[in-house]
Amino acid sequence: MTRILSVLATMTMVLILAARPMSPAWAQEPPAKPPQKAEEKPKEKDAAKEKEAPKKDAGKGSTDEEPVVTHHSVRVDGKELKYTATAGLIPIRDAKGETEARIFFMAYHLDEPKATSPRPVLFSFNGGPGSASVWLHIGALGPKIVPAPEGPTIPAPPFRVVDNPATWLDRSDLVFIDPVGTGYSRAAKPELNAKFHSLKGDIESVGEFVRMYLSRFDRWDSPLYVIGESYGTTRAAGLAGHLIEKGIAFNGVILVSCALDYQGFVFTAGNDLPFLNYLPSYAATAWYHKKLPAELQAAGLPAVLREAEAFVDKEYAGILARGDRLSDAEKHDVAAKLARLTGLDAATIADHQLRVELDVFRKELLKAKHRSIGRFDSRYEGIENLSPSPSAEPTTDPSYSAVRAPYTSAFNRYIRTELGYKTDVPYYILGEGVGRWEFDVRMGYPSTTAALSEALTKNPHMKVLVASGYYDLATPYRAVDHALARLGLDPAIRGNIATVTYEAGHMMYLHGPSLHKMKADGAAFIEGSHAP
Repeated sequence: MTRILSVLATMTMVLILAARPMSPAWAQEPPAKPPQKAEEKPKEKDAAKEKEAPKKDAGKGSTDEEPVVTHHSVRVDGKELKYTATAGLIPIRDAKGETEARIFFMAYHLDEPKATSPRPVLFSFNGGPGSASVWLHIGALGPKIVPAPEGPTIPAPPFRVVDNPATWLDRSDLVFIDPVGTGYSRAAKPELNAKFHSLKGDIESVGEFVRMYLSRFDRWDSPLYVIGESYGTTRAAGLAGHLIEKGIAFNGVILVSCALDYQGFVFTAGNDLPFLNYLPSYAATAWYHKKLPAELQAAGLPAVLREAEAFVDKEYAGILARGDRLSDAEKHDVAAKLARLTGLDAATIADHQLRVELDVFRKELLKAKHRSIGRFDSRYEGIENLSPSPSAEPTTDPSYSAVRAPYTSAFNRYIRTELGYKTDVPYYILGEGVGRWEFDVRMGYPSTTAALSEALTKNPHMKVLVASGYYDLATPYRAVDHALARLGLDPAIRGNIATVTYEAGHMMYLHGPSLHKMKADGAAFIEGSHAP
């Protein structure tokens, strides 16, 4: 079990970083109170613009700050959309009413005359555990976006945000949540971190935030959606099951780069499932980098994936199950077949007992030209050190390097200058505020498939959209398919789940065509999953 939990660190977005010590006491305090308004109030009251400002209530403590409210516009499909942005903290209290944490959020709602029915609200967060909501926020959904290069390359500084023509704001109001230990969200006391830094505590605190937001902003009558990425899908699935018991039902759940059942993608001794689930993604990656045999290369990606998936289902699973019972001739034959599908040398595959772990594949595929490939997006190439290294792990993950600095720099400027939220407290982008994470498992692997199944069973009107990337080597698409096939759903509600796969990686929105396709898929999903 210790081995399983340690390996989880390599498979979730934040735990690629070394475990960090607990934040100092000063960092646990709520951010300094920012200016109340970044823009002057309009001379005449605008009911639409004031809707997002929370109303005073008896439960509000004297230490609660007022959110910062600003007004903006963005053009989408040739139409100007005026919207209000709200940035602030919501307290999370215990049963006695004592504040245990404050969760930071950024919300956007469209300024328009009151419609006959409420607009949908989409709650969004990223993964980690320990990641802020910044990636989906200024990468895909929000009204501002960090422009991505045309190809899979690392951009040069300085970094900025621009208007996002693919924002989802025209379809739904947006609320970006930073769980405790991410963004500006902090536990009230350092010793309370353990309560929130666990699968169970994280889901419960984010669930309480949702309840508080619905109450403070009068959105109980709105169609409700949640979107999570990576570990955020673990949270989103668990949240759907948790909140249905609290009387809060989602119209839809969107899972981006799923991490529902960790057995499907965590490499541990005796667990052959990841080798099966990763093979099609290895094949897609080898095809992208032109490392497959000529006839297979020419066949195109769909044909490559079909061959890889058929080999997994019809041969590879049984081969791995036989283990040491395979003859030398059989091992030689299997190694040759795997070499055809992965672009690796058959001898290397045989040396690894027909089981190629992720780091080996990432380092070996382009080894001849001293390059490694990305984990989050295997289209990216990283420069490897020319000095010999005994480590099987690549020097870097170029797909991570391509986003860390741009998103950190651009967001910090955006939140301070355009949204007017100013504080000396650091915004924890990825891992700085979370050390040890309790996955709440004693045997086996973390999983929220049961919670998702329960939510669908208790709320048969809820729809689920699952988005994956062919070049995602963090959460391979076949692991998602494997988890979804084992939800145990009644045939009457199996159709509630739709899947879509993009020719991109973990953050598929870094790929321009996939960004716009993701918007179209999300718009259709929202429109089709609630009554107008």
